[in-house]
Amino acid sequence: MTVHLHWFLPTGGDGRTLVDRHAYTDGGITRSRVTPVSGVRAPDIEYLAQIAKAAEQLGFEAVLTPTGTWCEDAWLTTVALAQHTERLKFLVAFRPGVISPVLAAQMAATYQRITRGRLLLNVVTGGDSTEQRRFGDHLDHDRRYSRTDEFLSVVRGVWSGLPYDFDGEHYRIEGGLTALPPDPLPEIFFGGSSAAAGPVAARHSDVYLTWGEPPVQVKQKIDWIRGLAEREGRTVRFGIRLHTISRDSAAEAWATANRLLDDLDPDTVAAAQEALGRSESVGQQRMLALHGGSRDKLEIAPNLWAGVGLVRGGAGTALVGSHADVADRIEEYHALGVDHFVLSGYPHLEEAYWFGEGVIPDLALRGLLARIPASPLGGVPAANGRPASAPGGAPLLVAGGR
Repeated sequence: MTVHLHWFLPTGGDGRTLVDRHAYTDGGITRSRVTPVSGVRAPDIEYLAQIAKAAEQLGFEAVLTPTGTWCEDAWLTTVALAQHTERLKFLVAFRPGVISPVLAAQMAATYQRITRGRLLLNVVTGGDSTEQRRFGDHLDHDRRYSRTDEFLSVVRGVWSGLPYDFDGEHYRIEGGLTALPPDPLPEIFFGGSSAAAGPVAARHSDVYLTWGEPPVQVKQKIDWIRGLAEREGRTVRFGIRLHTISRDSAAEAWATANRLLDDLDPDTVAAAQEALGRSESVGQQRMLALHGGSRDKLEIAPNLWAGVGLVRGGAGTALVGSHADVADRIEEYHALGVDHFVLSGYPHLEEAYWFGEGVIPDLALRGLLARIPASPLGGVPAANGRPASAPGGAPLLVAGGR
């Protein structure tokens, strides 16, 4: 079985540093700066289109967009980017608690027609009550998952094209209908590490998505969800969310990873850890436990580096090494049952090229990809050993900020 490779759209801003863009800027939404920061890139449509086009050219199947206060709306941004691409799919993240399930089903159907079938859905239940209340959602952690369960039941129900009734704790639907159902139906990606999340994933997800934990822990999650799905009479596929730092040599890759830490003074790390520690997300707590807020022993498994999670919420680990090293780790996770790899890197444009021109050909040679795109610059020699088609020769990340 082959793997599916996806990239990430940094709709909250991008740059050459791990430090949260929003500690210094508004992400470029109004293009004003609180404190000027070297190398910070606004998430305007021109820059995001560069990343989307690069991802499509390099052979990524889709790009994930985040959701929340500090990023652009995923639905609007990606449908705009669909006009700049031809085949690339968009893994649109959204929160069930802030939208009607019938309206969401209708939006998905419209999106599929506009983009000719390029929508994937990433359902984010939410693990931060402060963020949820900002959008008017006052349910606690477990009740949010209960609502997500009902939400997805309604979405799938109205996609039948026939009037659908539902009477639950959170939704009462009478004759819910998507007059023109989406074709094809969007695959639903769903994540969650808590006891409340597992049954919802088993009942509704097409792809269960986990953050990048060591292989032993990922295998435990796969076994857990697979067992729950079997009891529901369903089969669920699996995906993993990781950053990547892939270079021509392992030494180069680890030097780049270490350079990313140069901006992180102890106060910055401590403040980030305190904020992340308040999260109700079990997955977030598992990410924090991988490093404990310490810079010591950040390589928590071969080529799996937890440095990103010192300051970044959500996905906090990266695959670091030579192109062959990174391909080895992808093959290892794939052997456990992971088919979908949702990847990213800082900056996202350059790292897409490093991975696309370094790791993707290796995965193809191993028979793990259905196809590999032909590069329009395939006959152009690389300069100084760097990928020829990467912008600026795909420079190493440069420390910026404080």
